[in-house]
Amino acid sequence: MMVRQLRIRGLVQGVGYRAGFNARAHALRLSGWVRNRSDGSVEAMVAGGDAVLAQIIDWAWHGPSGARVHEVTVDEVADPVAMDEQFRILPTL
Repeated sequence: MMVRQLRIRGLVQGVGYRAGFNARAHALRLSGWVRNRSDGSVEAMVAGGDAVLAQIIDWAWHGPSGARVHEVTVDEVADPVAMDEQFRILPTL
């Protein structure tokens, strides 16, 4: 299992981005979380196999229909903190 931290920038708050990301992550059976950031971006920590991580990263570039994604940064997490098995939405940070 690999872990990636994503930061998504653009018009990604107030358009159902977290809910859409959460639904897609559940469909792909990923572990982790997604949350809004106070700077207007969305942050996610996702854990899974290489193929499903590629799928969620691809989805992150598009998001729901109301989103306008300008940037997705993806960082490998070498030593992740323990994550719940169930993917979830966290409060804004």
